[in-house]
Amino acid sequence: MYAAISPSKDETPTPKPIIVDGRARLSFVADADGMTRLDDLFQRDPQRILFPNPPKDDITQAVIVTTSGGLVGGDQISVEIETGEHAQALVMAQAAEKIYRSAGADSQINVRLEAAPNSWLEYLPQETILFDGARLRRSTAIDVAEGGRLLAGEMMVFGRLGHGEQFRFGSAHDGWEVSQNGHLVWADALHLKDDIAAVTSKPACFNSAVAAATGVYIGVDAEQHLTTARDIFAARDTTTLTGATFVNGVLVMRWLGRDAFALRNDFGAFWCAFRNQVAELPAALPRLWNM
Repeated sequence: MYAAISPSKDETPTPKPIIVDGRARLSFVADADGMTRLDDLFQRDPQRILFPNPPKDDITQAVIVTTSGGLVGGDQISVEIETGEHAQALVMAQAAEKIYRSAGADSQINVRLEAAPNSWLEYLPQETILFDGARLRRSTAIDVAEGGRLLAGEMMVFGRLGHGEQFRFGSAHDGWEVSQNGHLVWADALHLKDDIAAVTSKPACFNSAVAAATGVYIGVDAEQHLTTARDIFAARDTTTLTGATFVNGVLVMRWLGRDAFALRNDFGAFWCAFRNQVAELPAALPRLWNM
């Protein structure tokens, strides 16, 4: 008996790409003794939240970790942080966020921060590094209730500079919306697309800067601390361009530099001094900042 056997096509299904949808949500409340406690916590891969022991004279701290090591096109992560009335907390990123080259889809980062009356919230980032060909779409939405105070920021590095790589093409959209008592008071967006190197090299744009940062402070005393911010900038001898302005209840700080490491140091030094002068907190950052 004979059987004719013909080659068959490989019917093994093509594996679908893994799309990251990470989420981190945490809220803090103040107990009857005025101590800030964790109230709610939710985390989903690749987002993880750690709670280091802060120095005795500092406030409650939390650290957000992205365990995937970075984001590719189609990945998305979201972060939601809330401080209840009289609670005080600092939330920071464990390391720089890497945005890898994309074949077409955007990497998305969505951040939402809320501060209740008489609370204090700090959202301290580390750098977001845009690899050449990366596509990032990030939104930061903030709502501060009357009497609440919030200090938040973001840093962006245009390329994998340690490897001599620049962020020459791709896209980056970084949008901010700040509300007070549920009413929008300030919105801002940076949008870079296509031939990005041509834009960042222009003197009227980034003047060949390789890194930029934004910080905002919202509180009833924000306007009076415009001078505080400018004095802190003036006291530091640096090549990083800096500036501060007050717009519709929001104190806005900017950094622009041709040296990403110098900008990071300037950003951190400002944060230390500002939190100390505005909230009488230690002029120090969490230990992870320097690791």
